[in-house]
Amino acid sequence: MPGPPAKATAKTWTGLAVLVLPLLLITIDGTVLIMALPEISADMSPSGTQQLWMIDTYSLVLAGLLVAMSSMGDRFGRRRNLLIGAVLFALASVLGALATAPWMLIAARALLGVGGAIMMPSTLSLARNMFLDRQQRRYAMAVWAAMASVGGAAGPIVGGWIIEAFSWQAAFLMNIPVMLLLLVLGPLLLPESRNPDLHRIDIPSVAPSFVGLIGVVYSIKTLTGGKDTGLGLAALAIGLLGITLFVRRQLRLPVPLLDVRLFKVRYFRGAVITDLLAILAMAGALLALTQHLQLVLGLSPLRTSFWLMPQAILAAAAAFVGAALVKRYPPAHVITGGLLTTATGFGLTVFLAPASPPLLVATMLGLVALGAGMALALSNDIIMSSVRPERAGQAAATSETAYEVGTTLGTAVLGGLLVSWYTRVSSTGADGLGLPTDLLDRASSTLAEALIVAGEVGGGTGSLLLAAAKEAFTEATTVTGIAGAGVMVVAAIWALVTLRGVSANLDLAEEHERQLH
Repeated sequence: MPGPPAKATAKTWTGLAVLVLPLLLITIDGTVLIMALPEISADMSPSGTQQLWMIDTYSLVLAGLLVAMSSMGDRFGRRRNLLIGAVLFALASVLGALATAPWMLIAARALLGVGGAIMMPSTLSLARNMFLDRQQRRYAMAVWAAMASVGGAAGPIVGGWIIEAFSWQAAFLMNIPVMLLLLVLGPLLLPESRNPDLHRIDIPSVAPSFVGLIGVVYSIKTLTGGKDTGLGLAALAIGLLGITLFVRRQLRLPVPLLDVRLFKVRYFRGAVITDLLAILAMAGALLALTQHLQLVLGLSPLRTSFWLMPQAILAAAAAFVGAALVKRYPPAHVITGGLLTTATGFGLTVFLAPASPPLLVATMLGLVALGAGMALALSNDIIMSSVRPERAGQAAATSETAYEVGTTLGTAVLGGLLVSWYTRVSSTGADGLGLPTDLLDRASSTLAEALIVAGEVGGGTGSLLLAAAKEAFTEATTVTGIAGAGVMVVAAIWALVTLRGVSANLDLAEEHERQLH
């Protein structure tokens, strides 16, 4: 009879600290450009759609490649994959800093997504293999989830500090020293691990999974924008076809790229969807409310960063609060409470006005971060604890794909709703100002562009245009917040139903294997 699992040592915990370095940067890069959008708009004059792609392309490419890159790590070595991804991430950061046109910046973000996809599964699967004791692993997963949440929340803060002191290009260059540190410390502190049962990677599975994901997300972006409905529906059909082909192939393969049978287990399925919906909320809230601070209230990047700090602190604390609460309460109840807290943060947008104090916005973001952070930490622990160490790559790919798809959908669905509602309301509000059609179209595309147009027009007309644009954006933020609250209520009900019966002390891996067979 096997003895208790080995306890983690001081070297193991130090290795975890090294693992969260790339994770922190990968998640920061998902949101760092939110704060830089006004500066980038002034330099490049991107359209509203291009602005969304600048943010979204990174998460989209990362999510599309996570499954394939996780299998590469399982086959060739997770630590090796981590170091290769670090090199590519650094090179892509240089290209992003040198970009002079919107398409160049979008391309650099895509390449960053490739590097992140190579690294990110290794961070979680290595952590799963380094911490074999159930209690220690829960806190290791809490550290991982805390850094993921902090990275997403700290992206705008880091962006604000860097832009205030340097320029938006520095948001890319900051990645390089951290990647160099990882290349030095990784071989010294991280053990190599791989899946001994994985002898080859099913290359034909990569294309349908990537095309399927891109098709579905692109269709959402297009349809929520209210334009090119035919193109959006065609992209949706292609995306669903790609996902269907991918799933059917995985069910036939003896060693699949992603074992979709894992979703047969109720609590695994429930935790993955909870992961996705929680990060969707955080991404959507950040996109809307950071722009409200900077563009509606007119705060500088540095002052905006100050009001975002409570969110980052609460995002970090939330994971450990959740890990402590499950010692006394069922995980399903803690996760449900967290999601309802997030819904409350979204619901406060009904009190938002163009002259609302920054404290109200900080409170909204703080509640969203606290609730979603608790849900993310515990659902992620359920996902990773439900598989044996050799299958950690499969679970990591699933968890992180949900994380990145949630980020993408948060930008696409809630961000798309924000942009489309603003465009409709602002074009109506500015229609009576007598502006030329080209200026009216520019002002109604994004709030950042409206600020530029108002400055060009000047005088009383410019002031009226500015007031109308800010009022329209505030209304769009409120509508987006109400939608976000609705999504979180649905997510809370989902978690309560699908995660019932899960115990913090249950050996989930053995239970999972029993249900699969």
